[in-house]
Parts: sequence; structure tokens; C-alpha cells
Amino acid sequence: MYAQMVETGLKKVQTSDDMSAEEREFQARIDAGVKIEAKDWMPDAYRKTLIRQISQHAHSEIVGQLPEGNWVTRAPTLKRKSILLAKIQDEAGHGLYLYSAAETLGVSRDELLDALHSGKAKYSSIFNYPTLSWADMGAIGWLVDGSAIINQIPLCRCSYGPYSRAMIRVCKEESFHARQGYDIMMALSKGTPEQKQMAQDALNRWWWPSLMMFGPSDAASVNSAQSAQWRIKLFSNDELRQRMVDQTVPQAEYLGLTIPDPDLKWNEERGSYDFGEIDWEEFHQVLKGNGPCNKERLRTRVKAWDDGEWFRDALVAYADKQQAKQAAA
Repeated sequence: MYAQMVETGLKKVQTSDDMSAEEREFQARIDAGVKIEAKDWMPDAYRKTLIRQISQHAHSEIVGQLPEGNWVTRAPTLKRKSILLAKIQDEAGHGLYLYSAAETLGVSRDELLDALHSGKAKYSSIFNYPTLSWADMGAIGWLVDGSAIINQIPLCRCSYGPYSRAMIRVCKEESFHARQGYDIMMALSKGTPEQKQMAQDALNRWWWPSLMMFGPSDAASVNSAQSAQWRIKLFSNDELRQRMVDQTVPQAEYLGLTIPDPDLKWNEERGSYDFGEIDWEEFHQVLKGNGPCNKERLRTRVKAWDDGEWFRDALVAYADKQQAKQAAA
């Protein structure tokens, strides 16, 4: 989802025969539903997988502010502007929660941000698409944040305690974001023909990238099985993607909008929707840095970091001054 293509560092799923005594005891705790805490022993591969996943998730929350920030000054009403500002503020908070969770695994925030700014670390492919109209703010809330909730609610039960606890608040706030987005789409769908067409155009552009958010198909996701064994991942990519489709299609019908998939149809036998093939070549190209806005997003993020250096330095200087005062007292 927000952490796509996370590698475990293992070429195959570990069996009991492959594990050391410590690893077998560790796996037994996970199987028993015991949370792993920061000071507990854990395999290096488990630690590295969590660092990759949590940091990618954090990076996605931070970079995810950029497509929406583009519309703060152009929101149609003061109410819409204040709601969008609150949402962007929430996403900044999510990034901070998640960076803090990653730091419990022994990595510094500076290391994580250096990896992001150098282009070494990934963030969700969805944030490399442009926001062309106000309706995109609705589509992002409805589709992107709606998909995030489907993926992130299970993470509240993942095996690593600091991550699972951070996700509880994140999910509560994401539910607000999804409602905010759907409210925008509803207002546009009930508006003028031009406004409804704007909503349809946003749905057309964001539907397939939203399905790609869950990551590659299970057959192509070589690391999913090990993450599932460690209970970092509780459901497969395809299971979560199917939930998103089944949840969203009736919502689109209520809005009077059309899902841009000619192969979409209800499967009575399975009790869910069949849908068309995803363009995985596009997905991989965006992840490689060849999406519509990859370079722009990273350039903007690095500029914001560089422009804020004086403020970070001032905070450190002030903290050092206060500490010196306390020591002298």
C-alpha cells in the first residue's frame, strides 16, 4: 500500500528447519499473538523489513501533502479550505508518528530522510500523479484514503507494537479524510453537468492508480509470504484490492458515476466484482521514477527541507541553551 515492494532480504519463506533456536522462539511469540516491542530480540531481516515498510509509509504521508497543498489557495470556499488544511496537517502528523515508530528500530530520522531526498527510498506510487482539478481532492480522499483505510486497519493488529499502536490514531484520522473526499464528490455529482463531469474525470484518472496502490499481484509479490508469516502483513495484496473494489463500486453507483473499467461486472458465484487487468508496466515505471510527477515531487520535498534548515538549527540552538541553563542552575 503506502509501502510498496518492500523486500524482506530473504529469498524464501523460512521454515522451522531454517531457523535458529532464537528465531523459532521469536516466531512462536508471533504465532501466539504476542506483540514484539522495541527492546525485544528480533531477526535482522524482520527489523530491516519493518524499517523499510514503516519509513516508506512515513515518506508517503509526507510527500502525500504535496498534491493537496497545490489546492489550498484554490479551494472553492473557506470551509473547504479549512478542511483541506486540517487534512494536510493530519498527514504531517502521520509522518511524525511513523518516523518515531521507525526510530524505535535503531535507525535515525536523518538517515530516513536522507534516503528519501536522495531518491534511494520509495514512497507510494499514487503521489506521483498530478492534481488537475478541485475534483481531484475528492477523488484522493475517496479512493486513495479509502484504500489506505482498507490496508491500514489490519496494521493495527500487526506484530510490531510501536507500529500497530501508531496506526490506531492514523486510521481514525484517515476515516475523516475518506468522508471529506466523498463529500466533495457528492457535492460535485449533485451540481451542474460540468461539475459532475469534473468528478467523473477525476474518477477516470485516479481509479487505476488507486488499485495499483496495493502493490503487485500475489503471484508477483515474492516478499508477501514472509511478511505474512511475521504478521507484518495480515492480508494479501489481491485480497485488499478486491475489498477496495467491492466497497467502492456501490459508492460510485450512488454518486451516479461510472467506474472506468469495461470489464467490471458482478460475480454472483463469488459474491464480489470481477474487474479488468491492471497496467503493471505503468506501476513499475512510476516506482522507477518515471511517473508524471516523480521529479517534481522529490524536488519540491528537498527544497522544503533545505529552506527549513535555519529553523531546525534555531530549535537545536534554543534546546542547547535551555539545557545549559538547567545545568548551571
